[in-house]
Amino acid sequence: MSAAVAEAGAGSASIALKGLRGAIARNMALGWQAPRVAMGAEADVSACRAWLRAQSVGEGDAKPTITACVLRATALALAAHPRMNALLKDNVVECQGAVHLGLAVALDEGLMVPVIRDAETKPVAQLAQETRALAAGTRAGQLPPKAYQGATFTVTNLGMTGIDWFTPVLNPPQVGILGVSSVRECAVVRDGQVRVAAMTTLTLVFDHRAIDGYPAAQFLQAVKAHLEAPDSLSGRP
Repeated sequence: MSAAVAEAGAGSASIALKGLRGAIARNMALGWQAPRVAMGAEADVSACRAWLRAQSVGEGDAKPTITACVLRATALALAAHPRMNALLKDNVVECQGAVHLGLAVALDEGLMVPVIRDAETKPVAQLAQETRALAAGTRAGQLPPKAYQGATFTVTNLGMTGIDWFTPVLNPPQVGILGVSSVRECAVVRDGQVRVAAMTTLTLVFDHRAIDGYPAAQFLQAVKAHLEAPDSLSGRP
């Protein structure tokens, strides 16, 4: 039992809000205080799956995944919608020139968010490689403190848990966070015909002080459009 978890009677335990758990608690409380808005979009990733299967993978390289595609789509959309790639500090919205994506990684003790620097310049294969390395380094406790600093936007993926949707909490001073759900087979109507498609729910939470609903919706639709037309993931922002 860790030092943060203390026995509290037979069959029960108490978890002190200190250390990593305390840092998470303080940050989540700050994020919850923001006037946040959540909106969602259903994305058909059937074409994205097929595109991934067609990608060649070098020996020793990480196999590209839907998560890497979401990161690439998000980075491209942020480069095109800089109001979402911003930090809110002292009542000033600071739009950032580069896209530094925070990637939420779950640990037994809590949640850590290592950062992929200059994500808008990196192809899907490289993002897959960095994602795997950062997740492994985080779980092993081998990353330096600077690896968790400087994110301009966060992506959190709970698809592996099988959930259909969720609304993540902002990671201040960032003004936006994107939640990604599981990919599930659904019946959809296309051109009057019913077919099966691989669908996922994208949930954007944003700080309404920094950005309004319409431009936020445009950003979310841009992420969706990139995922549904995966050839666009090879382009430049």
